[in-house]
Amino acid sequence: MKRKGVFLLVIALVLAFSAWPGQVRAADKTAAFLDLTDLTGAIAGLAGNASKVCEATFDYFNKQGGVEGVKVRYIGVDTRYDVARALSAYKRYRNTPRLLLANTISTGLSKAIYPLIERDRIINYTPGDGEFQARLGRTFIYSTPYQDGFAAALDWMKEDWQKKGNAGAPVVGFLSWDNPYGREPFRGGKEYSEKIGVNLLEAELFPVGSLKHDVWLNRLAAKGANYIYVGGVDPTQTNVIRDGHALGLTQKIQFVTDYWGPDRAVGVKAHPDALENAVIVSCFSRGTDTLNHPMMVEIWKKYMKTPVSEMLGSSSIGFSWAMHYIEGLRIALKDVGYEKLDGEAMYQAFLKLKDHDVTKGATGLCDYSPTSRRMSRYVKFYRVKSTEVVPITDWRVAPDAVSLHKF
Repeated sequence: MKRKGVFLLVIALVLAFSAWPGQVRAADKTAAFLDLTDLTGAIAGLAGNASKVCEATFDYFNKQGGVEGVKVRYIGVDTRYDVARALSAYKRYRNTPRLLLANTISTGLSKAIYPLIERDRIINYTPGDGEFQARLGRTFIYSTPYQDGFAAALDWMKEDWQKKGNAGAPVVGFLSWDNPYGREPFRGGKEYSEKIGVNLLEAELFPVGSLKHDVWLNRLAAKGANYIYVGGVDPTQTNVIRDGHALGLTQKIQFVTDYWGPDRAVGVKAHPDALENAVIVSCFSRGTDTLNHPMMVEIWKKYMKTPVSEMLGSSSIGFSWAMHYIEGLRIALKDVGYEKLDGEAMYQAFLKLKDHDVTKGATGLCDYSPTSRRMSRYVKFYRVKSTEVVPITDWRVAPDAVSLHKF
């Protein structure tokens, strides 16, 4: 009897721990999300935090019973921003039961893995390369395309220039990484600048990892740039503007950055004086907007180890990854049920997300549809003010610059 009592106690403990909040048990109905992320490579500062919030968002829903009773199995792999590592990881996990989506955090990785995505008939996320909008497939851009965001920034620069009492249009410089991502805004953005009469200078591109940017900044200043649009992933933009500040350029040139620009808890915290008055165009909420988002704040408090005041802007990216997956999963389960749930059902579900407020305001309305792979058409502008990042516009529709380029 004593042995039987011990045996029953062990069984009870096993069952108790297997039902621990946030965990997925073997007996649960599950769907899988494969995150081929970067925790230690070139964009770890952005992707790593986004992935932590993505996983926490799934845990938040799993603890409440999942999506229509289905829990999400999050599988995160540190690819170090390396295509070979990511391909290897995908092959290792491709047979995971009900794997519906793979998150690919670089354009190169997305293109390399796409034949496998098609073969396995699942879907994947990718950053903002407009080519995935120009050539519709199973890849869904997890942002507004880079050229669309750049075009929206050109509109804002022209408006700002004229509000300051200047005639005509400004001279705009462009400074970013020397890689496909760095060149992408020009594939449609250049055509858009010509359309609205903005004098867009030839792009200045620098190697990823450059520590100083004086040479490129001085070139743009010598050519009379009134605005400089900066690409990269923070702290890259922070370092560029820091160098511009040291050269005295921030007093006469307005610096504007893309989506991955200065974060309140990274670049702004490190160099608040240099970044004061910098403008950021973003398709995700940032700064005070992120700090005031009820669901993200609740998730951060429950699952993160730092105060809400330390929440990074990239949190809304990871939150968006998870929320679009969850909304798609909800639709797929309604359409086909759990037994027939597969990548094709998720693909069809994503095509039905247009105009859904998927992220409760952390992004603009979703644009995924049979004719769109854009996460959203909306962007918002923020300004660095007194160590904080504050909104200076509401969500506004970005121009369609993708269609202006011949891919």
